[in-house]
Amino acid sequence: MNHISVADLLVFLAYFIIVSVYGYLIYRRKKTETDGSSKSFFLAEGSLTWWAIGASIIASNISAEQFIGMSGDGFFAGIAVAVYEWVGAAALIIVAVFFMPVYIKNKIYTMPQFLQNRYNSGVALVMSIFWLFLYIFINLTAILYLGALAINGLLGGAYFHEIMLGLAIFGVVIALGGMQVVGYTDVIQVGVLIAGGLAITYLSLTIVSDKLGFGQNALMGLNLIIKDAPDHFHLMFKKPPSGASAEQISKYLILPGFAMYASGQWISNLNYWGCNQYITQRALGANLHTARTGILFASLLKILMPVIVMLPGIVAFVLYKHGHLPQLIDGNKDSAYSAMLSFLPSGLKGLSLAVLTAAIVASLAGKSNSISTIFTLDVYKKYMNTAASERKMVWVGRFTIFFAMAAAVFFTWNDMLGIGSAGGYTFVQKYSSFVSPGVLATFLLGMFWKRTTAHAAVVGIITGFASSVFFNQFAVQVFGTDTILYSAFPNSAGEYEIPFFISLSWSFFITVLVMVIISLRGPMVNAKAIEIDQSMFRLKPGSVVMIAVVLLLLSAIYVRFW
Repeated sequence: MNHISVADLLVFLAYFIIVSVYGYLIYRRKKTETDGSSKSFFLAEGSLTWWAIGASIIASNISAEQFIGMSGDGFFAGIAVAVYEWVGAAALIIVAVFFMPVYIKNKIYTMPQFLQNRYNSGVALVMSIFWLFLYIFINLTAILYLGALAINGLLGGAYFHEIMLGLAIFGVVIALGGMQVVGYTDVIQVGVLIAGGLAITYLSLTIVSDKLGFGQNALMGLNLIIKDAPDHFHLMFKKPPSGASAEQISKYLILPGFAMYASGQWISNLNYWGCNQYITQRALGANLHTARTGILFASLLKILMPVIVMLPGIVAFVLYKHGHLPQLIDGNKDSAYSAMLSFLPSGLKGLSLAVLTAAIVASLAGKSNSISTIFTLDVYKKYMNTAASERKMVWVGRFTIFFAMAAAVFFTWNDMLGIGSAGGYTFVQKYSSFVSPGVLATFLLGMFWKRTTAHAAVVGIITGFASSVFFNQFAVQVFGTDTILYSAFPNSAGEYEIPFFISLSWSFFITVLVMVIISLRGPMVNAKAIEIDQSMFRLKPGSVVMIAVVLLLLSAIYVRFW
């Protein structure tokens, strides 16, 4: 089932050689500039084109947690899980139109730099340290663990640690070349990801058509899964009534229908796409029009992602339901994607291996570069060696990449953080969500309300964290299971739980309220307020067309599958 043929190895080797040679050529061409300029190394200042920015954003975003986690949720819940991608596409429009002009006009290169310019160095330092811990011990570790798990399953299950080391080394090698190498190799990575991912989805649909007796017809396969699993093709889950099944409740807990669209999904996505060094870094070195076009291009690509990472999970559900997927032991949703790959013929397993590797390595390299950027520019340069030369900062950045990846491998080697028991996708979402309300509130009010104070920012970050912990861990015990704020439901362990996105919404609302009250005690205009000029938000015709296309596509999807 997991046999890798010579053809598979040749396909994967071709991918590896192309990415490695192209990355080396980019590095050689830019070596003098990259080695001697920190902004070139960390930001590829002015050298990334719009299509490289857009491709790099998607390549860095789509990783093992999407292929394994989202495909698994597609198996369990269906198309509703695509909300992460499709609301993300809309959130990218907001970031392109409203966030990027603020960053670029104020020459912001890192997220901590924004916090220092708008508030003070204390807020910036606290968040720098937090982001470093989050990126290393939550994001890097989860990418490594899930990536090694996915590829190991494809290769037969006996090479977990060897694969982990290989992925880490590949990611480090690309990251050491700087953002220019990361950005331009990501173009190849996302090309492999999209072409290979679509090929795997197409073959999955032909397989389900064939197994159900209609021949190898992808269009027939799509019609069959829509007809055979109609509950998997609804974008909204209704609030479970009294006496609802455990499955209905479990689906609502992760995707609480209209309630999550009210604010929770927007908070999660705007924080991820607009206040995250890992994502914004690709665009911060460009001019405004290039940055905007690149982000809008990423928004277009984002609409396509569920077809690649979620649809195979629904196919797996239909095959499993009819007894055609015995390798999916006990219906384990996180094994759905790997189980589908076992059907692939010789050569295409190599392509699937290249697709997974491209997604994982691109994310590892991008995350490593962001870690080194924050540490070097916002910690080392400001607090450890203010006289550091440009070349010195580049080498500190490279050492940081080594250290971050080594730490991630160490903590992932025997799963010291419990990623496997929590579930990789849940692991990342859970710990990231504890700070997203405070971070987003601090950025939004800092950008668009001149009265916001540094004191309010500090209290807001603490309030966001505390309220997130409260709603996730203690609210049910204090207020009960059914209140005006929320309804809690029993999870798979029998414990009452508030849907994640509803908890996120209330945490954000409380944080904003606290920050507004504190800021009202300060001056009408804070001394560090950002000057907003309406001309910053004017769009060129090309940008308007791209936004219109994205919104029309999203509207068509929601009209069809509401």
